[in-house]
Amino acid sequence: MNKIDQRKNIRRFIDEWSSPSKGREISDNQPFWIALMRDVFGVAQPEALFQFERPVRGLGRIDALMEGAGVLIEQKGRNRSLNEALKQSDGSELTPYQQGKRYADHLGKRPRWVIACNFDTFEIHDLSKLPDETPEIVHLADLEKEFYRLQFLVDAANDNTRRETELSVTAGELVGGIYDGLLKQYGEDSEEIRSSLNKLCVRLVFCLYAEDASLFNTPRQFHDYLKDLRPVDIRGALRDLFRILDTPEAKRDRYEAPELLAFPYVNGGLFSDESILIPQFTEELKALILAQASEGFNWSDISPTIFGAVFESTLSAKARRTGGMHYTSVENIQKVIRPLFLDALEAEYAELLQIKQANKRTRELQAFQTKLGNLRFFDPACGSGNFLTETYLKLRELENRVILSLSGGAGQFDFGGEHSPVKVQISQFYGIEINDFAVSVAQTALWIAESQMLKKTEDIIGASLDYFPLKSNTNIREGNALRMDWDEIFSNKNNIVPPPRNSSIYIIGNPPFVGARLMNASQKEDLAQVFGPKWQGAGDLDYVACWFKRAADFMSRTQAQASFVATNSICQGQQVASLWKPLLTTGGMHINFAYRTFVWDSEATEKAHVYCVIVGFGPGVNHGGTIFDGVKGTHATNINGYLLNGPNVFIEARTKPLYDVPEMGVGNQPIDDGNYLFTEEERLAFLKKEPNAAPYFHRWYGAEEFINGQVRYCLWLGNCSAAVLGKLPECMKRVEAVRAFRLKSKRKHTQQAANTPRRFFIENMPKGNSVLIPETSSEKREYVPMGFMGPESLCSNAVRLIPDASLYHFGVLTSSAHMAWMRAVAGRLKSDYRYSNKIVYNNFAWPSPSEDQEKKIEATARAILDARSKEAGATMADLYRTASMPDELRAAHKANDRAVLEAYGLSKDSTEEEIVAHLMKLYSEKVEELRQKELEEAERLKAEKAAERERRKAERAATRKTKL
Repeated sequence: MNKIDQRKNIRRFIDEWSSPSKGREISDNQPFWIALMRDVFGVAQPEALFQFERPVRGLGRIDALMEGAGVLIEQKGRNRSLNEALKQSDGSELTPYQQGKRYADHLGKRPRWVIACNFDTFEIHDLSKLPDETPEIVHLADLEKEFYRLQFLVDAANDNTRRETELSVTAGELVGGIYDGLLKQYGEDSEEIRSSLNKLCVRLVFCLYAEDASLFNTPRQFHDYLKDLRPVDIRGALRDLFRILDTPEAKRDRYEAPELLAFPYVNGGLFSDESILIPQFTEELKALILAQASEGFNWSDISPTIFGAVFESTLSAKARRTGGMHYTSVENIQKVIRPLFLDALEAEYAELLQIKQANKRTRELQAFQTKLGNLRFFDPACGSGNFLTETYLKLRELENRVILSLSGGAGQFDFGGEHSPVKVQISQFYGIEINDFAVSVAQTALWIAESQMLKKTEDIIGASLDYFPLKSNTNIREGNALRMDWDEIFSNKNNIVPPPRNSSIYIIGNPPFVGARLMNASQKEDLAQVFGPKWQGAGDLDYVACWFKRAADFMSRTQAQASFVATNSICQGQQVASLWKPLLTTGGMHINFAYRTFVWDSEATEKAHVYCVIVGFGPGVNHGGTIFDGVKGTHATNINGYLLNGPNVFIEARTKPLYDVPEMGVGNQPIDDGNYLFTEEERLAFLKKEPNAAPYFHRWYGAEEFINGQVRYCLWLGNCSAAVLGKLPECMKRVEAVRAFRLKSKRKHTQQAANTPRRFFIENMPKGNSVLIPETSSEKREYVPMGFMGPESLCSNAVRLIPDASLYHFGVLTSSAHMAWMRAVAGRLKSDYRYSNKIVYNNFAWPSPSEDQEKKIEATARAILDARSKEAGATMADLYRTASMPDELRAAHKANDRAVLEAYGLSKDSTEEEIVAHLMKLYSEKVEELRQKELEEAERLKAEKAAERERRKAERAATRKTKL
């Protein structure tokens, strides 16, 4: 959020919360603080920062606690003075600050700040300072100029997130050290060894976590079990321990060693595989596990969501790249799950709290909790399980708030005859993952998350809950999700409990990112199987598209809803028509929400920087949706495949322009192994040897040369006669080298081109002036640099050429209207624009200007060229750097934009989305017009053929009559 937007949001926040209708202590507490964090400080998911109505046994409930930020809030109504002492349940009289401090003193982790607030005033007490130090005061009316004094709310929360991340990354590094140490001890590297190594690492980490999280019966129980053993004895001790952890207490041999019998029964299948190979241990490996991983680190503080990813990162980088695995940050996971279901659930819970009748509110809250326990979540490419784990944590946090509301904040809870008040179970979470190690990590991450949330539930109900034995978690399956039956995942097979009939299924995740041209043979086979032989354009789709198709097939039978992270390419260029046209037109799907292109960073050590979109889609009635650009979302009546608010229009590859304009071609493709391309220095050195070759050198322009002013030349000998070439031995060497290079190619067409080695493989050399457009250009530029090119220069296939284009054509193409169209429909290379003739140019809807409007566009186009010519020595990159575009050039472009928009009948203030919507409307009308013409032409031809048949029939009849 930039400073201008922040100031606007702050003024809006002040206006809203200064209203006399706002400021009630109970009903406005949560909306006020959530709005403050979201609108003033730009926090994307502020609800995640707060615990509202947190009980403190024997004292009551904390109005709001930001545990991660170390902030406790005591909220009073607008009419309450913060200096007034109020009578408490124990008879004492305390000011709001004193009341908040008493809560703080009784928490296990004492917060640093206590804020007493009455909506008009923030009274900030820093408990790290002296008790009698004057608190800071911030008034709501002054928030626009003094909001920075509340910045610690955000900074402290970020510090906690960073700490969680750092702890989890450190844990991952420890795992990596143990992994490498064990692998060395195995003495070999095979599939069997890797499988055992992975399982052993998971078991060791679970034991380290269990002792730090007080899940085992005594502190440091695992550490103490191993500490006095010789390294040579550890292997056998671990075998015994794993056997005991997998054996119920009642079935154990009572004469086992007491230190073994002291361990609880874990179950869950984690320790059940007895075939696991355990190597011999060394002093170094023992010290790594006990001194560093046990004594030197507290595993109970790790974030299971992040840790699952960094744990899995012990796989080699090569393995991650091959499988297309990337690790998603917690923030980005919430972009997937919040608009899909979590925001709606939290809103539903907030509405239930407003029910005034206590009995009815209790019944509705109990029904809501049952609903939470019936939901099902499915990640068909779950990796280390971070989507499932974060979803579980958020659902349990919401359930804990429900439990707190049902308990009345008294710190006690009536179980109603049930052993536990918890209804959300890890058995509600399903996944498929192709890597066996990742499956184990995902299961373990969910178990860790379950233990952490049970601790929080215990704090609410004031009672202990049994964690062991673990419930078997066989819903995380190993396999290729594209070859498996998704319906079977939710069936009775393999002892999987099917979801109740009234449950909803949500499909989430970030399937593998592999480009259409980068897939291996197995992945191409997956794609062919998923889409089948009749799916148009399937060969142009990225691998991730397979999951969208499989999800759509599954949802059409189950009415589930889905939300996936994907490379932005599936919503750009040709892939939109190939993927989304069938899904949105005949497949019964619609897009419910979308995050447009953003850079997706991960929490793993080796970060994956990918340009992504998030698409939420499913069957059912289309009520429109929400489009997110950054934090803020805007409502759309319909979200199309380009993630725009507009009708379902699909721009398909077209070989000829829709309108009567010059055709666009590509430049030249030499395929010469660099023999015909020269820098300035190389050209001069060549001409020093062979001066008579000078007429055959031409300036050479690719996208890089045109934009950045790089000087390169090409040697083109296509019009050089054999007699002249015979007198140019240096040129002849180049020709012979090109011929030899082409002959070595595996491509038949390239081999055939060896017969004409003087010519380029593809040649496009217009005789007149042409408009040049770079194929690739930075997304950071407001305008893609375009220019005129004369016949004396030659261009590479990295640019697009429009021969015989006029100033009018140049003016329309360089306008904001064409730029908006290009940004909407062009493909991308990472985030850079990829300009294509078949998608962008040939489908572009040109205006129908009057004679005066056309002349006006020609004049503004000339003004752009004139403004450029005044910047001597400047490259296109210099001229079109958005922040430093010369004033005269910018003014010329803006005048040209206005002239072109006028020709379209659009306002000069039209937004980019309005421009694209208009152009897509014109495109649809033109396509329909051409379709009608084709139908009419087909009918005409049909009528002509029928008439011809009748004529021939009549002739034959006349001939027969004559013969008779």
